[in-house]
Amino acid sequence: MSTTIMTPIPLESGFPQVLPSFQQTGGILNRPRPQARTRRNHMLVAWTAAFAAMCLLAVVVFHGYVAWMLAHPYVAPLFSNPKAAVGLDYEDIVFPSKSGRTTVSGWYVPAGSAELSNGSGAETAALTYGAAESKRTVVLSHGYGANREETWVPMYDLTKLLNSLHYNVVLFDYGYASSDYKVPATGGLEESQQLLAAVDYAKAQGAEEVIVWGFSMGAGTALQAALQTDDIDGMILDSLFLASSDTLYSNVTQIVDLPRFPSMTLIESLMPVFSGASLNQIPLDTIMNDSFDIPLYIIHGTNDAKAPYQTAELIAAAQNNPLSRSWIVPQGQHEMLFREDPNEYIQRAVLFLSQLDQKFDSETAVAFAQ
Repeated sequence: MSTTIMTPIPLESGFPQVLPSFQQTGGILNRPRPQARTRRNHMLVAWTAAFAAMCLLAVVVFHGYVAWMLAHPYVAPLFSNPKAAVGLDYEDIVFPSKSGRTTVSGWYVPAGSAELSNGSGAETAALTYGAAESKRTVVLSHGYGANREETWVPMYDLTKLLNSLHYNVVLFDYGYASSDYKVPATGGLEESQQLLAAVDYAKAQGAEEVIVWGFSMGAGTALQAALQTDDIDGMILDSLFLASSDTLYSNVTQIVDLPRFPSMTLIESLMPVFSGASLNQIPLDTIMNDSFDIPLYIIHGTNDAKAPYQTAELIAAAQNNPLSRSWIVPQGQHEMLFREDPNEYIQRAVLFLSQLDQKFDSETAVAFAQ
């Protein structure tokens, strides 16, 4: 009988050694899988991109809101009328803008309807006209953020003054201020068409001399309108505001501090979405450098925080009409120049109007003689 001795076969020389490989510290099982690493990287990129997109969207939405607010300013509703406020008879009027795209509503105050309390000064001159129909009309062009009443100017007091001087007066709301025919503000583009329609209305009522008295953006709009018609015989421009990139940025940053770039680029790009008009369409260069054929009386304050008085000075310096003039009021604030010194304001305005009347009368007499 023989004995067979079984000698163990070393594992390293026979079967694959799988088990030890699982037991190695830092081995295959303890290493991140390539697919897991790629998935985590993709998720990181996706979350970063999503966060960046949300930030970008928030920036665009914020600037879009600013652009929307500029195109849709809050304007308080009308609270009175010429009869209730200053005792003047008036007519409600409605007419299409010159472009035909919008509708304009307002008041027409015929001359001679004031109840004069004494016979001094300008009122004596008014009495000499009696009840004769006036051929002279002033169109009042209100500022941005206000309507035809514009109490801080104040419109009713000026209307009564003009009525006592035997002028018809047209007061109307620009579209962004209208309660019944509301449309976005366009920086004077469509507003100039609304003002031209008001001038046409005055002419249709028999006016042979039409003066536009504008305030703030209503004054800037008047300049845009004057480039498109020969039916305006003169203008008084109080606190002249032009909707340029510079003035827009200056006014926005008084409310919220924003960097010029990219804020102004975004706001100007988004404004056409909400208003249908671009600031690039406003003829700023022409307005700034043109010598208008008609007389301009430019009134501005040195403390105007909304429209720099240097702009008014530049426009005034470009004028060649012998009746054109300017009055830069020291320490005067935006649209508060009447309240700064009512007596001087009225005296200067009435003198300018009387010179326009004399010019109109002399030209009429020459034309009649021919």
